[in-house]
Amino acid sequence: MTVQEAIKTRHSVRSYSQQKISSEIIAELQSEITDCNLESGLHIQLIVDEPKAFDSLLAHYGKFKNVANYVALVGKKGKDLDEKLGWYGERIALKAQQLGLNSCWVAATYSKRKCTAQIETNEKLRCVIALGYGETAGVPHKSKELTSLCNVDGEMPAWFRDGMEAALLAPTAVNQQKFLFSLSGDKVTAVSTGGFFSKVDLGIVKYHFELGAGKDCF
Repeated sequence: MTVQEAIKTRHSVRSYSQQKISSEIIAELQSEITDCNLESGLHIQLIVDEPKAFDSLLAHYGKFKNVANYVALVGKKGKDLDEKLGWYGERIALKAQQLGLNSCWVAATYSKRKCTAQIETNEKLRCVIALGYGETAGVPHKSKELTSLCNVDGEMPAWFRDGMEAALLAPTAVNQQKFLFSLSGDKVTAVSTGGFFSKVDLGIVKYHFELGAGKDCF
């Protein structure tokens, strides 16, 4: 599966089977996480066979079932932390999809206290990504009109439309899609327009846009 195919087929999944993830897939996913941490300076961690973080009233409220694997999105405190975690977290989520796993971004409906990730004094656990073999593949989320989420000077180039279509497929907190892309000449600007976990969402949609548009186009 290509990463473009992963963008189209990855949907949020909250209920998982009890099938364990093979050591080969864990190794590939860990390699991707290691690369992301080396590039970014983040402290993202893969937690395997550890169900306690999703054994809580919050998780039951969020309708999670059989979550025993997740990616803990951790990094040094700073104003750009949320956006970086969104960008690299979605890179990892799409890699998981390519490896045959399902996933779900989780901002609040899990137990931070029971999470076993290592968090240094200058670091913050912002959210997690649940992983595993879903009981279903999930369903596509509803999207806003493409033109309501972007501003373009003149006619919209095909590459920009491709980027926006990929951004529309990005997961955002409670499916709020509160972002705006603008094109002036060959310069693209992306901003958050508010909402819950908006900076994390901005990192996620930026990653999708780059994959859809192609980095050489802007």
